[in-house]
Amino acid sequence: MTAPVLGGRTSLTASVRQVLRTAVDAYRHQPHTAKALRRQLDRLDEPLRVAIAGKVKAGKSTLLNALVGEAIAPTDAGECTRVVTWYRDGRSPRIVMHPKAGQPSPLPVVRKDGALTIDLGGVPAQRLDRLVVDWPAQSLRTMTLIDTPGIASLSTETSRRTLTFLDPDDDTPTEADAVVYLMRHLHAADAEFLASFRDQGVARATAVNTVAVISRADEVGGGRVDAMLSARSIAARYRAEPALRGLCQTVVAVAGLLAHTGRTLRRSEFVALTELAGMPREGLASALLSVDRFVRTESVPAAVPAAERHDLLDRFGLFGIRLATTLIRQGARSPSELAGELVGRSGLAELQRVLQIQFGERRDLLKARSALLALDRLLRVEPGERGPLAGQVERILTGTHEFTELRLLSALRSGAVGLPPQLVDEAERLLGGTGTAPAARLALPAAAGPDDLGRAAGLALAQWQRHAESPMFGRRSADACRVIVRSCEGLLAGLGPANPG
Repeated sequence: MTAPVLGGRTSLTASVRQVLRTAVDAYRHQPHTAKALRRQLDRLDEPLRVAIAGKVKAGKSTLLNALVGEAIAPTDAGECTRVVTWYRDGRSPRIVMHPKAGQPSPLPVVRKDGALTIDLGGVPAQRLDRLVVDWPAQSLRTMTLIDTPGIASLSTETSRRTLTFLDPDDDTPTEADAVVYLMRHLHAADAEFLASFRDQGVARATAVNTVAVISRADEVGGGRVDAMLSARSIAARYRAEPALRGLCQTVVAVAGLLAHTGRTLRRSEFVALTELAGMPREGLASALLSVDRFVRTESVPAAVPAAERHDLLDRFGLFGIRLATTLIRQGARSPSELAGELVGRSGLAELQRVLQIQFGERRDLLKARSALLALDRLLRVEPGERGPLAGQVERILTGTHEFTELRLLSALRSGAVGLPPQLVDEAERLLGGTGTAPAARLALPAAAGPDDLGRAAGLALAQWQRHAESPMFGRRSADACRVIVRSCEGLLAGLGPANPG
């Protein structure tokens, strides 16, 4: 069998597109079914769909705003936050309300104090299927973000909307290709929610396309200036826990409010923070002991009146004000300098890197999984053409090495397949667990040349061939080693004369 060539998904996308077209033709006499299949075809060419989920007050909308770089997701407890809301790239701002029954209707685009406000016009949230917000944003060109209502809400109906969207019934495919799950700490409800997706089929939110985020990380350790260090330590501990490794790809810590404020920092806020930074250290520290004290204290300079302090608290929180004033004292002399420092310390860049590696680099693969799941479920509901089409779907799933890699990666992380501890990290890396580019798989610098890549791939291939033949490994472990051997062969094939560098 020819070794798989890793790093490109053109052939996989073409195969999935072809089987979908065959299905459209097979069901051409069933207009509703054919229309659903054409939507899956169109979806292959759309940006990756990433849902943001978590419990109430986990900071989902704030994090979404930080990722986009604009205040477009409402962060209050209004009626619109109880509706699944899609944020897509568009030529001009537009909001469309999609009811469960009836035709979609546009809503007015209104910004107040720089933030987008969404008024449902008195329509109850339970009557709506979704809201779709088109917004011109660079960050939305490669990724459509989907804000979901909080789970574990006091409103059973509100929680159900998110669960239904992410974990639909057996006859309905999920519309998200990947999930970012926010949690303040790992509670039983979080673990149960993540576990509900594991091994649920080829395109569900399994460990390989789920990232967990310790949100509101600035609140760890009482909001001290070093709170992010504590939060990152907790995230590292979670990443090492076997139970959580089987539920998500990785865990990162992000201070969403700090990230969003840093990306949208106003000059007037910098001026006010500079005034505060000029206070005696003890006096400012005392004023920042609590929200009430900061608002009411008379020791704050008159240049920062109570109303402005309220606004600073809404935008920065106590942690953000402490950190911002400290950074100004340490030399941040302009709004741009301060904004860069705030964003850099928020953890947003790490999350963006993780999303690019885990989701962006696997975009075509994840979308192919979503399409195949949708087709598989349709064939179970409409079995008339199941025979030949099901065979084509099965051949793609079993014959595509990238799917085999994802299954093994998930099995290694969940403990379903075991390897000696000293080999696990290398196995996951060679399978693309830390990035699908050849250099990432081989633990080489991104700028490594073909010769260095070829030598490293050859050494890895020889090593894992020995592991695959070792009598010390059981059958499942040996089979896992053979999958990794194929991955190494694919790396070498991709570096050959026909596929340089």
